[in-house]
Amino acid sequence: MLSKKAKYALKTILYLHAQHGKGPIAAKTIAESEKIPYKFLENILRELKSHQVVKSTRGAVGGYTLAKNPEEITVAQLMRMIDGPIALIPCVSEKFYESCGECTDEETCSIRKLFARLRFQMVKVLDCSIVELSQL
Repeated sequence: MLSKKAKYALKTILYLHAQHGKGPIAAKTIAESEKIPYKFLENILRELKSHQVVKSTRGAVGGYTLAKNPEEITVAQLMRMIDGPIALIPCVSEKFYESCGECTDEETCSIRKLFARLRFQMVKVLDCSIVELSQL
C-alpha cells in the first residue's frame, strides 16, 4: 500500500510542476493547497531535497521549486525514495533484493514467480514521469 508520506510527496511534486515558472513556492502554500499537514510536509520536502528532487530558496520570497526536469522524475523513483522497495516480497526487488531465507530454490518458487510478474507490471506503470502523471 502507498504510504501517506509517499502520496503527499507525489502531490507536492505535482503541485510544484503545475506552478513551474511562478518562482519558489512556500511550504505553507503547498500545505494549504494540497491539504497536507505543514510539519509533515516539511519532513517530506527535506527528504525530497536530500534526493535532489526539489531545491529551496531562502528569504522573503523563498520557497521550493523542482530541482530536476519533471520528465526525469518518475513515480517509481519517488515511491522508492519515500517508501523503499516497490516489490511486495524482498526476493523480487530490483533495488532492495533480499533472499527469503525459507526458500530452497528461487528459480522454481511459484510464489516468487507470481510476485516477480506483478512487480514487473507495476514498475512498467509506475515508471511514468510527473509530466505524464499530471496529464492523467
